[in-house]
Amino acid sequence: MAIDDEDKPRRKIGHEIGQDLSLLSVEDLNERIVLLTAEVERLKTEMAKKRASREAANNVFKT
Repeated sequence: MAIDDEDKPRRKIGHEIGQDLSLLSVEDLNERIVLLTAEVERLKTEMAKKRASREAANNVFKT
């Protein structure tokens, strides 16, 4: 019985900062760029939330 591509476990895309990139294909590198770009946006969003929260707290406690 043949295993369809859909039934195979999907390879987890991950990236380790500083890892050797020489063995990665152009497609792999592009996937990592997409992954890391999304992560940077997620970090920026969280940072903006924290700044807004801190600013709101500062405004409450100003004299």
